[in-house]
Amino acid sequence: MKKKFISVTLALALGLSLTACGNNGGGNAPADKKEETQEPADDGAEDAGEDAGTEDTGSTGDVANKDKPLVWFNRQPSNSSTGELDSAALSFNENTYYVGFDANQGAELQGTMVKEYIEAHIDEIDRNGDGTIGYVLAIGDIGHNDSIARTRGVRKALGTGVDKDGNINSDPVGTNTDGTATVVQDGEIEVGGKKYVVRELASQEMKNPQGATWDAATAGNSIGTWSSSFGDQIDVVVSNNDGMGMSMFNAWSNANKVPTFGYDANSDAVAAIAEGYGGTISQHADVQAYLTLRVLRNALDGVDIDTGIGTADEAGNVLTDDVYVYREEERSYYALNVAVTADNYQDFTDSTKVYEPVSNQLEEGSHAKKNVWLNIYNSGDNFLGSTYQPLLQSYDDILNLEVEYIAGDGQTESNITNRLADPNKYDAFAINMVKTDNAASYTSLLSQ
Repeated sequence: MKKKFISVTLALALGLSLTACGNNGGGNAPADKKEETQEPADDGAEDAGEDAGTEDTGSTGDVANKDKPLVWFNRQPSNSSTGELDSAALSFNENTYYVGFDANQGAELQGTMVKEYIEAHIDEIDRNGDGTIGYVLAIGDIGHNDSIARTRGVRKALGTGVDKDGNINSDPVGTNTDGTATVVQDGEIEVGGKKYVVRELASQEMKNPQGATWDAATAGNSIGTWSSSFGDQIDVVVSNNDGMGMSMFNAWSNANKVPTFGYDANSDAVAAIAEGYGGTISQHADVQAYLTLRVLRNALDGVDIDTGIGTADEAGNVLTDDVYVYREEERSYYALNVAVTADNYQDFTDSTKVYEPVSNQLEEGSHAKKNVWLNIYNSGDNFLGSTYQPLLQSYDDILNLEVEYIAGDGQTESNITNRLADPNKYDAFAINMVKTDNAASYTSLLSQ
């Protein structure tokens, strides 16, 4: 059965009245290594899942859609305002889980990485010699838990955070060149007996006019505006992800020798460390992608959910507890993060390489082919398109899963849900929402 990559446009936001606000951009999704075809928008509804279920692949046709295995990934069902987890979505059925990464641990790593870089390069980093280390911050999505955590992590490490309802305020500051903003405060770093002020000069959510957040082009335009207004005060550039970070690096900071820090360890960002990109954080996408499909595989096989994860399977696949953690009360698997800097970046140059300890092929005789519906919320997302999806496409072979990859527009939930016209064709589902609040848009379809 040939897999198909369905790229959907706004014109298809018809039918199901399930809409939401936009999200991330910045980057191009790769052509599928398995000859997936990109269909015209007008034919998407008919082609989505066209071949799924037409072969004898051990389909669980007698299982109600509401009882089929479901994995939320990359965007954890939660309240975008409070961060409170959506327990109803996370326990939709007994085979529902979330796969992501430890956002708080990664956020602390990113903030520490920036702080340690400043301390190690203090002699040259204060470009105008005013005793103030000024940084600008690209915020991905003000309503996304991961983005919130990363903003807080940077502000905590640099001492620029202020309390808001018991947590560090993660709101954008706008412009703060004079240090009078109330959203942040001036921090302080002491190196060699000399004290330096640390100031967040500017920050904003990178949302494009169509509503997509984490937008790389918007970040590139923003650094142009900031550098024109107060360029000599910018000593460090920080971004909630590499897509936006690389856009700012290419647009301005590389030429001006200003260290830029991102998140995701995308291949282009890792390679750019050799050219002066300050560093990034690997969220172990290789482990996340494996867990996304492995949890489904285990549920479909009716085996212990820990098989091939914390407990070795018959092929020898197993993860150690230094690369992931499972929190039972949240029904969530989290990959752990690693800082990628000039000291170790050569170990991370291929972001699409499968994780060796879980790269062993399962036998189809005891793990029959199954059909999985999986969506990527935005076809233009750099991390998901250039790193996560290629990893999924390697693991789906290893785990004997026939996966239908659906690409959204990053702006409306219905752009994705319209592609799930017939859930009966699939044995399991992996869902990457546009907005973390919108789990019900999908569970309501599966409950029909």
